[in-house]
Amino acid sequence: MTERSGTAGSPVEAASGAAAEPAPVDAAREFLRAVRTDGDVDAARRRLDALPPAALDALDAAEQLAFWINVYNAATGDALLDDPTRLSNRRRFFAASVVSVAGADLSLDEIEHGILRRSKWKYGLGYLPDPFPSAFVRRHRVADLDPRIHFAVNCGATACPAVFAYDPATVDEALDHAAETYLRGETVVADGTARVPRLMLWYRGDFGGRSGIRERLRRYGVIDADATPEIRYREYDWTPSLEPFRGGE
Repeated sequence: MTERSGTAGSPVEAASGAAAEPAPVDAAREFLRAVRTDGDVDAARRRLDALPPAALDALDAAEQLAFWINVYNAATGDALLDDPTRLSNRRRFFAASVVSVAGADLSLDEIEHGILRRSKWKYGLGYLPDPFPSAFVRRHRVADLDPRIHFAVNCGATACPAVFAYDPATVDEALDHAAETYLRGETVVADGTARVPRLMLWYRGDFGGRSGIRERLRRYGVIDADATPEIRYREYDWTPSLEPFRGGE
């Protein structure tokens, strides 16, 4: 998927009565809907688990992004709404299996760093690959890493981005909107310094280093087009925040 260079409007969620979509896309959105509306989460989980791997193989780039972002956010919300204390041990929480997709038990780390980040090592600042991805991850990971996913996946912390139900038809515009909203809300610019969200340090290589971070700030109007501020990183607020997983679609 080609990343757009401008800003966009608010995310557009799937309308009822839309053209038929691939079963995985609909199943992921139903999982997120069930979590956010206290629906039949168990049925949604069974549907995801029963998907044939070939159906995931058939997804195009936009469908992959929408599918895996929705699965990640739904799995996070379901786990933390059940037990918010899970976030107190982040290493264990992110490494534990939280959802089964096409017969494979997956952790949040596998979805984010294996599939959405195309097998990047979690602690490599975006520069080092994971040398030992699972066979499932190798088969279903995205072809190209889109750094805007960092403004879309929510791990349950206060500093995380908002949660939207992503739709393949509008995922490009929706990710631009998510990036702009998050960066404008979380970046502090003063005295020649831009204090950006800490996730831009953790995944600095995904964004193209400091120069890439500055370009992203310019793209979304956070700094002037000719500005070259020093980049500093804000502390991350890990306080649990469950509101993004309540209500909505």
